[in-house]
Amino acid sequence: AVVMGAGEAARMLLAGLRDEGWEVLALLDDDPAKRDARIGNVSVQGGLEDLSRPEILQGATHVIVAMPGAPLAARRRAIELAAATHLPVLTVPSMSELQDGSARVERVRSVEPEDLLGREPVDLDEPGIAGIIEGRTVLVTGAGGSIGAELCRQVAHYRPARIVLYELSEFALYQIEQSLGDLHPQLPLVRLVGDVRDAAHVRETFLRYRPQLVLHAAAFKHVPLMEGENAWAALQNNILGTLRAATAAAEAGAERFVLVSTDKAVNPTSIMGASKRAAEMVLAHLATQGHATRFIAVRFGNVLGSSGSVIPKFKEQIARGGPVTVTHPDMTRYFMTIPEAARLVLQAAALADSGEVYVLDMGKPVRIDQLARDMIRLSGHRPEDIEIVFSGLRPGEKMFEELLADTDQSVPSRHARLRIAKLQRLADTGPLLAMLRELGEIPGAGATEQGRRLLRDVVPEYRPEPAALAPAAEPARRPEADDAPIEEHVGSNEGREAAR
Repeated sequence: AVVMGAGEAARMLLAGLRDEGWEVLALLDDDPAKRDARIGNVSVQGGLEDLSRPEILQGATHVIVAMPGAPLAARRRAIELAAATHLPVLTVPSMSELQDGSARVERVRSVEPEDLLGREPVDLDEPGIAGIIEGRTVLVTGAGGSIGAELCRQVAHYRPARIVLYELSEFALYQIEQSLGDLHPQLPLVRLVGDVRDAAHVRETFLRYRPQLVLHAAAFKHVPLMEGENAWAALQNNILGTLRAATAAAEAGAERFVLVSTDKAVNPTSIMGASKRAAEMVLAHLATQGHATRFIAVRFGNVLGSSGSVIPKFKEQIARGGPVTVTHPDMTRYFMTIPEAARLVLQAAALADSGEVYVLDMGKPVRIDQLARDMIRLSGHRPEDIEIVFSGLRPGEKMFEELLADTDQSVPSRHARLRIAKLQRLADTGPLLAMLRELGEIPGAGATEQGRRLLRDVVPEYRPEPAALAPAAEPARRPEADDAPIEEHVGSNEGREAAR
């Protein structure tokens, strides 16, 4: 391997690599003071740009980026230079991974999309967050899911009295219990298999453990799966489950109840998105009912690496040699890393007043086809090695996501990365209450059209797509874009208007 970076991380890395049978051919670093220095008998042979010199790469099978403490822009540049070699690119764990103890610097890993798409660490109001967690009981629904599990890990840093893990999947519950036990062996955990649709069990759980903070991450979130036979289950889980958990939280005297929502709730075209919008409405309604509990929703976009996201799917397709399937050449999405999303959920919980919906700043939307191209390059393949096939939009999918509806307004919060969506108050709560009654009374397996009817009554902006759109007729690849950095391939306003 050739290693990019010649700091302390590289020094620790070299010792670990030798133990595993690697040979390090050269070190590269832009610091002039390190030129011609030697670390463990390996010399610093130039700056990062010198990676393109044939004599540097001669005999190399991999490039390793060892710059965990460098600014994000510098790490991105190093990864782009490494990808241009068409060799597999590895990296040391990020600074956040090193700090939370989940990885060691000498254990290299594949470059993940979050290494390119992430943002600089967010400054948090640490005392404010600690004030709502330290010494208190925190209950997390959906505790074994991608977001729920990371919320549990983040909460654990603030020394709660205990965490109540509420999860429908036995295996997911086992995984998060094991993870927290390894990282925080002294932290008391309550591990419950439970379904937020089960009103009696939810109420009994909340009254028994009296959580001060409830983080509601339980949801059915896979858009195409929820469009057909699973529509009624999505409504019951995402809407009725939110009502039952929030009502139980208020009855048990919880101080804060936070709903993890989504940008798909804005002008929704899918059952999943519309059900999340209706769940936001449930909290807005409860906030007017005189409860002492603060009801808060937090909206964000796609979370990199979460279960059901495009990243694991792309990895599997690339490992098989392709093709990589992208729904449409012009599709864009907002992305966040899992830790970033979890930290900002906790920040919103510390700031919010009841009935507010917080919108997270996610930067610019990213083109999905360019994300696929970057993953192909970073795995060591040339652009022409693996085909990209455009398969067309699936039921419920949108070309692009929005963070605010046309009728919403937003105002700044006390945190630069969070804005408060000022939503229109429900003039008539009748349709919402009628929906909640039907969801509680009717089993409704396969009642897709009934679910759509209820959603249209409650969420006026819900517009189901009549059919999946076919991709534009154009070549499956755009060679001129293959080597451009991922930050340059973001959705334009013109493109989003055309898609609309």
